[in-house]
Amino acid sequence: MLEVRRKNSESFESLIRRFTKKTIQSGKILQAKKVRFFKKSKTRRELKEGALRRMGINSRLDYLKRVGKLDEITLKRSKRR
Repeated sequence: MLEVRRKNSESFESLIRRFTKKTIQSGKILQAKKVRFFKKSKTRRELKEGALRRMGINSRLDYLKRVGKLDEITLKRSKRR
């Protein structure tokens, strides 16, 4: 925990300036940002489920295209989403 005490006849602005300077130098801000924006990697199960879902969608679109119920314009629109 950082602690900054006010010196005699020190203005509030300079106290805040010293505090921010100490927090930046200590690396607490960078550490907080790393924790905040950390993204956990997906588990093997989640990766497999996503791959299976994509394979199912692609096979369904290929089938509809072969049958003739899906034209190229609709196919491009569906892949964009």
